[in-house]
Amino acid sequence: MIIKLDHWQKETAEAIQRIQKPAYEVEAKLIGFDGIPQIEEPVEEIQKSDEVFMGIVEERLKGFISFKEIGKTIDIHRLVVDPAAFRQGLGKRLLVHLIEQYGNHDFVVSTGTANQPAVNLYESMGFTEQKRFEVAPGIMCSKFFKRK
Repeated sequence: MIIKLDHWQKETAEAIQRIQKPAYEVEAKLIGFDGIPQIEEPVEEIQKSDEVFMGIVEERLKGFISFKEIGKTIDIHRLVVDPAAFRQGLGKRLLVHLIEQYGNHDFVVSTGTANQPAVNLYESMGFTEQKRFEVAPGIMCSKFFKRK
């Protein structure tokens, strides 16, 4: 079941952090950059976030998506799946849910250009690469866009 997460509650923020850290460590290896801020993000910062969090909870948190609504655009900040639950379609379920909830909006998301699983997912959902940008020397990210 996908539900809105109360990330300002310590227990929820801890659950987010518990899967966020190892998931971003996997991405760090894929893109060759261990400076992804969410790897070391403290629980208190998650609690203070002004992002909206929605998660898949099946006995425990297995994945989540966070975003900000900026006018008629949904800016996706995180799409995280517990590595123990990779390849089960959870990332796609979260994206489908968000798109259904905000179908009259455009969507934007960024990921490491070398993160092929994420790139494949976004492209399969109708996102197109809008631009590439360097986040550290030799480390490229891609910004994807999807029109309503």
